[in-house]
Amino acid sequence: MIIIEGKVQGVGFRYSALKKANEMGIKGFVRNKEDGSVYLEIEGEPELIEQFTEWCWRGPSWALVEKVNCQTIPHANFTSFVIR
Repeated sequence: MIIIEGKVQGVGFRYSALKKANEMGIKGFVRNKEDGSVYLEIEGEPELIEQFTEWCWRGPSWALVEKVNCQTIPHANFTSFVIR
């Protein structure tokens, strides 16, 4: 699970995450939270998860990421990456 805080809503973060996840073969989902953060659950090869998490610190060019909080949660066996 990843929670990204900062200026991350209204800047195309979810769509950029969808594109990046599909490029990397990451499965899971992304959604906006009411508090203005972005929430993701992702699955994939450990090195790809690490690379995707590094990308989350940058996000799309319009984003201003202030914090990325990661926690390990049980696998949900996602079959694709979607925006919720």
